[in-house]
Amino acid sequence: MIRGLYTAVSGMIVQENKQNVISNNIANAETVGFKSDNLIAKSFKDVMMINHDKGTSSGSQKVQLGTMSLGSSVAGVYSDFSQGTIKETGNDTDFAIVGNGFFKVSRESNGIAEEYYTRDGNFQVNIQGYLVNNYGDYVLDKNSNKIYVGDGKITANENGDLSIENNNGTVNNYSLAVVDFEDYTTLNKVGDNLYSGEGAVDINARVQHKSVEGSNINIMNEMVNLMSVMRDFESNQTLVQTMDESLGKLINNVGSVRG
Repeated sequence: MIRGLYTAVSGMIVQENKQNVISNNIANAETVGFKSDNLIAKSFKDVMMINHDKGTSSGSQKVQLGTMSLGSSVAGVYSDFSQGTIKETGNDTDFAIVGNGFFKVSRESNGIAEEYYTRDGNFQVNIQGYLVNNYGDYVLDKNSNKIYVGDGKITANENGDLSIENNNGTVNNYSLAVVDFEDYTTLNKVGDNLYSGEGAVDINARVQHKSVEGSNINIMNEMVNLMSVMRDFESNQTLVQTMDESLGKLINNVGSVRG
């Protein structure tokens, strides 16, 4: 009975974590460049049960009683980096990466700049005239420089090369930084649709101007998964309640016999 209690409770914990992951996916179904997360569960190793109280003429003897499974646990949460649907917006400051790769942005705080990576190419021009993301992080070019747009007009080719024509007739040229990683499992979501990671390398990616990449969330699949997780959670919850009642009766019966 205790074995079943361990298994049911650990199952509830895993299902609760799965529910949180799926709910977050659903909430971000319309977030530009968002990549869905998947929770992977693993089984606890069986624990060997030993009776230490088996007495013999030569003293205490350990007797193996068997194993007890402690159910499952969370192995980790991993992102699915498959391509989302490319959507044309007509906005000069929007870009979408077709295939692998990430835009590189710089977040400045207290005079310190940190680089992050994103698939979200829904950019805009801030009041200082620089190209930024929706959280104010600076979009970087291949030389890790900020991209100054001002009141200029942006044209771009599929290599991510930008030409910004200013009102005075001058033209500023930049190349959007697009990087990739050998092992995506080393990337960490840090919030605001950004990733941190080591080992970024510049790549020649195809960049579609005046477009953004939608999330890769399949809302129907996520809803089906959510209902399945909720049913599993409720089943484990019912099992825990049943075993709790049985244990309570057993304890009361033992007390009555001793009395």
